[in-house]
Amino acid sequence: MTTNAIIGAGPAGLMAAEVLSQAGASVDVYDAMPSGGRKFLLAGKGGLNLTHAELFDVFVTRYGARSANVQAWLGEFGPQAVRDWAAGLGIETFVGTSSRVFPKEMKAAPLLRAWIHRLRAAGVRFHMRHRFTGWTAGGHLKFETPAGESTVEAAAVVMAMGGASWPQLGSDGAWLAALEKRGAKVAPLLPSNCGFDVRGGWSAYFRERFAGQPFKSVAIRHGDFLRQGEFVATETGVEGSLIYAASAMLRDEVLANGEATFELDLLPGRTAAQVAKEVAHPRGSRSLPSHLKSRLSLDGIKLALLHELVPAEALNDATKLAAAIKALPITVVAARPIAEAISTAGGVTFDSLDENLMVTSAPGVFCAGEMIDWEAPTGGYLLTACLASGRAAGQGVLAYRGVVASRAAQNLAR
Repeated sequence: MTTNAIIGAGPAGLMAAEVLSQAGASVDVYDAMPSGGRKFLLAGKGGLNLTHAELFDVFVTRYGARSANVQAWLGEFGPQAVRDWAAGLGIETFVGTSSRVFPKEMKAAPLLRAWIHRLRAAGVRFHMRHRFTGWTAGGHLKFETPAGESTVEAAAVVMAMGGASWPQLGSDGAWLAALEKRGAKVAPLLPSNCGFDVRGGWSAYFRERFAGQPFKSVAIRHGDFLRQGEFVATETGVEGSLIYAASAMLRDEVLANGEATFELDLLPGRTAAQVAKEVAHPRGSRSLPSHLKSRLSLDGIKLALLHELVPAEALNDATKLAAAIKALPITVVAARPIAEAISTAGGVTFDSLDENLMVTSAPGVFCAGEMIDWEAPTGGYLLTACLASGRAAGQGVLAYRGVVASRAAQNLAR
């Protein structure tokens, strides 16, 4: 029996392999790296964020313009299904204070080991150090291996090779040209959940003293977007969870206009009126830093940023200073390179895929995970959708193989 090939041993590919093997299908998994799940393991180093416990109707909105597309996957395998699946692997989960869901051990390795063990026990075969390079003239898959080029005949293939972030872990976007040759439409790969460079860069003083330090308990506003959290100052600009949450809109505005500006609220726990009152309070002989620390507990990197971005005359104007504390404009001019991003946007467009995630111009070729043109912020949304898309692609292969077998039987009966 001709095998079903999975290219990419990350979450999406492994989930497709699970669906197929559970149905009794022959499955071979190929990956360019020495072992599977490299990016999955690195992402889980600080605590594997599996999914999010917010209401489903809110959860699906996190996928922006692709929410309707992704919802079709999540309806079959959503946040609760992810927790149930992890429990089936012996991994207990809990909901953190931010409603993010984590394994009790806060590690990715135990889950990945249990998962691969279960797949191997189900008959899934793994082929490491196999880098996909395209198709032969006869339609066979081509791989570059330590032993030379290898070709594989597959009845169906699920491509789950990731986007182009963290290329050292295998997701380098090299698949793009091969799929375009097969007629797939591919949107340009762009950095997502990424940092940004600020206009003009930081001063030497700010960069040397504060690069790497966090802005805690702040909020950012960009258009209708308003969220509280934290982020980090970098050598060239800003990055971190709060920036990642706004990264898609900031990136798209930078691409369209050359820059994007968001407003930073340094004290979201205080109203504008409260801040204005404290700033205007007589400070006598105290310096401005002493006054702001005493009245508003404003010091460290927050105070330094005010000195960095607010003109001296505005710092000495109570009204303008209070306004800056509550809405300090920060302009970014470039997203950091895609290799530094947590994830990517772009990829195979949905109008190139049928409802089963099969490439319409290449029957038997399915896509899953970050190879497809969608994106999401961090917080469990990325991993949940990757798993759900892998499941959808695996089910798509089963449906396709069923249709092919049915047609073959009908032809034999004629």
